[in-house]
Amino acid sequence: MSRGTLIDLLYLVAATTFIIALKGLGSPKRARQGNLVAALGMVIAVVATFFKQIDGHGLHHVGLILLAMAIGVIVAVPAARMVQMTAMPQLVAIFNGVGGGAAALVSITEFNHIHSSHPATYITLEVLLGVLIGTVSFSGSAIAYAKLQELMTGRPVTYPGQQVINAVLGVGGLALIVIILVTGTTTLLWVLLALSFVLGIAFVLPIGGADVPVLISLLNSFTGLAVAASGFTLGSNLLIVAGTLVGASGILLTRLMSKAMGRSLANVLFSAFGSATTGGGASGADQRPVRSGSPEDAGILMSFASRVAIIPGYGLAVAQAQHVLRELGEELESKGIEVFYAIHPVAGRMPGHMNVLLAEASVPYEQLKELDEANSEMQTADVALVVGANDTVNPAASDDKTSPIYGMPIIHADLAENVIFLKRSMRPGFAGIENELLYNPKTTLVFGDAKDTLTKLVAAVKAN
Repeated sequence: MSRGTLIDLLYLVAATTFIIALKGLGSPKRARQGNLVAALGMVIAVVATFFKQIDGHGLHHVGLILLAMAIGVIVAVPAARMVQMTAMPQLVAIFNGVGGGAAALVSITEFNHIHSSHPATYITLEVLLGVLIGTVSFSGSAIAYAKLQELMTGRPVTYPGQQVINAVLGVGGLALIVIILVTGTTTLLWVLLALSFVLGIAFVLPIGGADVPVLISLLNSFTGLAVAASGFTLGSNLLIVAGTLVGASGILLTRLMSKAMGRSLANVLFSAFGSATTGGGASGADQRPVRSGSPEDAGILMSFASRVAIIPGYGLAVAQAQHVLRELGEELESKGIEVFYAIHPVAGRMPGHMNVLLAEASVPYEQLKELDEANSEMQTADVALVVGANDTVNPAASDDKTSPIYGMPIIHADLAENVIFLKRSMRPGFAGIENELLYNPKTTLVFGDAKDTLTKLVAAVKAN
């Protein structure tokens, strides 16, 4: 077997592992194995790429490549291992942005390299699309990071004529690509780069915190498409396969997330949802009676239940209370009480945030139930414990046609015999509307920090 054939075979194996890994990531139970398979595939791809250098052609500046890889390891490994679960969406956003930026830089470098050789039009088009899409992903991910890290407001940032301006920027980028293809000028490449950078920022600014999971998924898809474009530019089948997989799966996930919110993708991207408190806001929240209780009262109620449904939300991640929640579940099970976790697909700040959070706390995968399955079993629960969720359990999504979240599939906690709602205050969720579940006669509110409250709940369950 020749060295070239061996390299192609290794690339084929690597591409296959990426497909297998993607399949594994579709299930919380197999997600970790999927990640490991993908990592193995990437190691194989890198080794195969360095084989090209041994073969006497392919790589240049190997020393700089190794230095860059070392710097990446030094930065990325501590960042990934030390990141708090509340900051995981920020990490995903910034890593995704780096990927898009890298793809754009590869395209710029290749454009300057091939310009003098008068390449075929389609090759130049691939390079320019890599610049446009990669840069949009880079700057858009940077703004998403800033929103999630609260370096700027998480609310939509809007101004008059915003959608028109965004459309002009988008059309302008495509027009520049056509002009560069026709004229072959290199100067306009830098204009395209600057315009793409501004477009990425302008694209993300009007998207609010509640829609960030969809945004992250879409930007991830953009990065995949930019990588695929780089693959065409460099003649790398592996990059084409990997980028296309990421791009296609990202688009599919984006559509699924939009569906889970009961809204179209266009509505998510262009409606500036959550920019203002909508009708039925928090203004009258303190004037309506609610039933509140202590952690001890809630612990007693749960101790005498037969089945408990736990519904986590972003507040659980903020309080970093996932380990205490797992302890509560284990304590209930030790008393013969069945426990399951109802997972809403858009709970949190990135796709699968609650799955990642609970997996980090070693909650058994078998206890996690997705939206439809959880709803089918909710009416058999004696207690539904809502921890840090709000809009994803708001009955207005089903009952109030005037509500901005009407049509969004929710977890029907109200079907349980009793509802225990852990909240810091009566403030509304990201949608800016009151949650009628708080005023349901079967609901008991327990106010306080989620981690502190859950710790008291564990103690109360042990004592009964």
